[in-house]
Amino acid sequence: MTQLRILLLLAFLISISVWSQITVSGQVRFKNKALKDINVTLKDTYDGATTDDKGNYSFSTAESGGKILVFSGADYEEVEIPVKLEGKNIFVAALLKAQINEINAVVITAGSIEASDKKRAATLLTPLDIYTTAGANGQISTALGYLPGVQKVGESEGLFVRGGTGTETKIFMDGNLINKYFTNSVPGIAGQDRFNTSLFKGNIFSSGGYSAVYGQALSSVLILESVDLPDTTSFDFGVSPIFISGNYQKLNRPKTASWGVAGSYSNLGLMGNLLNFNTDFGKFPRGYGFDGNFRIRTKKGGFIKYYGSVDENEMSVGSKSLEENYDRNQVGLTGKNTFHNLSYREKFGEYLVNLGTSYSYNTSNLDFANIKDGVEIYCTKISSSSNYINAKLVVERKVGINTVRAGFEANNSDEDMNYGAVQKNYKDLITSAFAEADLIFTNDLSAKIGARTEHSSYLGRWNLSPRVALAYRISKEWTSSLAYGIFYQNPESKYLIGGNFDFQRADHYIFQVQKNSDGRSLRFEAFYKTYSQLFKTASYTDDISGAPNNQYSHFAQNSSGGGFAKGIELFWRDKKTFKDIDYWLTYSYLDSKRDFLNYPLSLAPSFASKHTLNAVAKKFILDWKTGFNLSYTYSKGRPYYDIAAKKEGEIFVNEIRDSGRLKDYSGLNFSVNYVPSVGKKDAKSFTVFVLSINNILGNKNIYGYNYSANGEARSAIRPPVNTFVFVGVFVSFGVDKTNDAINNNL
Repeated sequence: MTQLRILLLLAFLISISVWSQITVSGQVRFKNKALKDINVTLKDTYDGATTDDKGNYSFSTAESGGKILVFSGADYEEVEIPVKLEGKNIFVAALLKAQINEINAVVITAGSIEASDKKRAATLLTPLDIYTTAGANGQISTALGYLPGVQKVGESEGLFVRGGTGTETKIFMDGNLINKYFTNSVPGIAGQDRFNTSLFKGNIFSSGGYSAVYGQALSSVLILESVDLPDTTSFDFGVSPIFISGNYQKLNRPKTASWGVAGSYSNLGLMGNLLNFNTDFGKFPRGYGFDGNFRIRTKKGGFIKYYGSVDENEMSVGSKSLEENYDRNQVGLTGKNTFHNLSYREKFGEYLVNLGTSYSYNTSNLDFANIKDGVEIYCTKISSSSNYINAKLVVERKVGINTVRAGFEANNSDEDMNYGAVQKNYKDLITSAFAEADLIFTNDLSAKIGARTEHSSYLGRWNLSPRVALAYRISKEWTSSLAYGIFYQNPESKYLIGGNFDFQRADHYIFQVQKNSDGRSLRFEAFYKTYSQLFKTASYTDDISGAPNNQYSHFAQNSSGGGFAKGIELFWRDKKTFKDIDYWLTYSYLDSKRDFLNYPLSLAPSFASKHTLNAVAKKFILDWKTGFNLSYTYSKGRPYYDIAAKKEGEIFVNEIRDSGRLKDYSGLNFSVNYVPSVGKKDAKSFTVFVLSINNILGNKNIYGYNYSANGEARSAIRPPVNTFVFVGVFVSFGVDKTNDAINNNL
């Protein structure tokens, strides 16, 4: 009987407890969207629930009195709502706000303006991307030619971007300006990248609208980020019929510092004897280079990095003379370059400090000779030497979730040139100050606002260039960006004789829509640029000889030029659709006109093609231990002009003697990489055999024409060789990069 009474009492108490429970329910939304997986709990209790697909929740509780209902979920601010539990079911709706932070905030990508974080960059090519792009020849600048906005210009070095000349793109290493990125060369043959691609862990290419941290570039900037520390002590070497190279990197045991040395020698002579070259090399291009580096990680996690190099190259080229008085022309080159780059990055309390400096010394000696019956009849020597010093300080600080940065930069140029009896010295100190802020308003809306001011001692002028960019997230995968900015650049020093000149100016307007999903990315970008104050040689004065003088004499120079560039660009990259295949497609439309240099009127620039199409595909077959790479480029024929001086009264004015459009450019490139270490466990070395064929179909492309003095004869400017074949082997000891080669994730 006693046990029965106890059971009845327990049943009564349980029934009272169940009867006293109430139901708390409701719905959770963000703007007009129901939120799933939001945690809803009564504070300081175990009672609660999680929202379903429709944002609804429901739970029972025996609590009573005044309580607090807590709503929390990833990416949203926590919300607390007071409630009174008085024995009745209640319904509580909650409206959450997005949690604003840098990780979730939309990134500004118009013109790839975001350059501070590799993972957030709009267009980024890793070193392995570059090495495995057929036709790139392992060069950063060549690989960038397969991205939208870059023109196919083979007769001159530089990145020709969106209607700009090759000198309107500036290249930086760890924030410091590289004044001489390309090797010395002769007219009609482009210089090559002076820096080894493996020096850099990544590179960010901005085709316009870039940060106020960078200046003196009308068109674009290329920002190179050097490797911090090697993975381990290693030795690499490469051998081919063209070059031999070696590289040793030593990492200390605590993995806090490293040093390294490298050297290379190149000579095109062997391949020149095997292939049918278009260029008549009297002396095939050859050269050597040495470099060294050290890197130190500080106790606070900062870095000190140094890189230094020295190189020398030479060549000579002959051609049939276009003048009746001579049989042949010949030009010889000897060039030398020294470069040093030092950077320091450290955090001091709330401030991140980037301090750096770079130094370049370059000499170039060109010997032009006119030959008749095997004898040099006329010889002209052009020699130049240049010293460049760049220094920059950037200080950055977080203010809440926003970032502000400011700094100073100085770039000093000292150039000497001897052109026959004419001597010229150019000196200029460009001092700059800049400031900008990265503002995050919501996770879907952010902005970058900045300004830069510069002073040129040569021009004796100041400029001020405001820059602003906005980004808005349309949906989870779609974002849009807008950018506007004013950009200034000094006229090229080789044209300046004297006079009152101004900064050249370009105004950028950029709109972009981009979609990023798993393994796929799509980008559409439209741009419009206006040019003003471009440098012009409007007419020549005839003061001595009765004929127009050379470019180092009395030009009628001014800053009255101008122009525009507008276009659209498409970029599609896909690593998902086809198994183990990575491919990308780009299309660029460019409409541009310029009135600058010796152009007598506004013309489509000779370096600008209206339509450019690129296709790149890569596949690694694991069973064969082999990667196959293809690339193809098509560009509509560029315009060409023969512009010369015509005497009108007492002056010479420029006129177009001949013009037209080149044949369309096309080139199909192929490369294969064999990696025998694939599948071997604990491999301590990495070997790759490379076969590469550029322009495998042998298309006879033309880059332009050279003209005789009277304009009656001309000769085509062609690539040095129509089809180029490269074979080589590269070996690394001490570090296994096999997985990188397979996964394309260097």
